[in-house]
Amino acid sequence: MTMALEIKGLTKEYPGFRLDGLDLELPKGCILGLIGENGAGKSTTIRLILGLAKADAGEVKIDGVHHDPGDRDWKELVGVVHDESFFPEGMNAEQLNKVLKRIYHTWNEATFRGYLNRFRLPEKKAFKEYSRGMKMKLAIAAALSHESRLLILDEATSGLDPVVRDEILEVFREYIQDEEKSILMSSHIVSDLEKVCDYIAFIHQGKLVFNEEKDLLKEQYRIIRCSKEELAELPKD
Repeated sequence: MTMALEIKGLTKEYPGFRLDGLDLELPKGCILGLIGENGAGKSTTIRLILGLAKADAGEVKIDGVHHDPGDRDWKELVGVVHDESFFPEGMNAEQLNKVLKRIYHTWNEATFRGYLNRFRLPEKKAFKEYSRGMKMKLAIAAALSHESRLLILDEATSGLDPVVRDEILEVFREYIQDEEKSILMSSHIVSDLEKVCDYIAFIHQGKLVFNEEKDLLKEQYRIIRCSKEELAELPKD
């Protein structure tokens, strides 16, 4: 099985927090959901993958290659969507297209305009007039328009209404129909992960608890709501 993303022994220490020897793999053509409580290390992991922070130890490979964070070419392979859009508020989509096609050698203007049309995003309206849902759709459109092979989503669907989330999740399903493409998706919305993910990785207090196939987890685990007395009466097996 070919890996889109390989993380081995990834370690980063901050005051009061340590990401401790994280091992993680994301096969090509799959979606990996990254879960954990606030402060568990999800965003730290993403920052280290993107070279926005320097690891104390460990390595990250994208598409089988260890990339120097200062090398811009590999970033053509990666599309990123954070929980907030960081595009200038006074800019519009038409202007953004002109900027991004000068930044990305692989920028596909036709793809970008196709997503603008699909998401019903006005090209000449300033971003400050966009709703949160529109801003997230724009960020996703941009991330998918430079031939990225790995899409990294950091709480990209949080705060969106269910209709918008379902629309975006459908785009993610379509994206991985190309088996060379993969998604790492950090989210607190379990229903979203259940709909689209192939694998689930759980980080707790900077340590990986498990990284398993979603369907296997659903088969092997259940939530039981009962009293302590009722729990004690259940067979241990």
